[in-house]
Amino acid sequence: MSESVNWKVLFFSFCTIFLAELGDKTQLAVFSLVSQSKAPWEVFLGASLGLALVTLIGVLFGGVLTKYIPPLYMRLGASFLFIGIGFYTLWKVWLEYGK
Repeated sequence: MSESVNWKVLFFSFCTIFLAELGDKTQLAVFSLVSQSKAPWEVFLGASLGLALVTLIGVLFGGVLTKYIPPLYMRLGASFLFIGIGFYTLWKVWLEYGK
């Protein structure tokens, strides 16, 4: 059976990830790698493959989880994880620079 591409989901996924990744630590790591290696195409290819693999893992893992956990609980869990990571990062900075 042939399934057509859901262009709305594809476009929304592209826009969401593009905006989420702008200026994040991955982009800063890529800047650093290019400046050190002077090999922009190799860094581009390696970073693209790394991001694609992480995305594949997320898609596969998310596909399995959604069979057992309702989307509302997944979103709440992700929200609490992000908040927890934010507080952990602030705590580490406070300990390092707050003295």
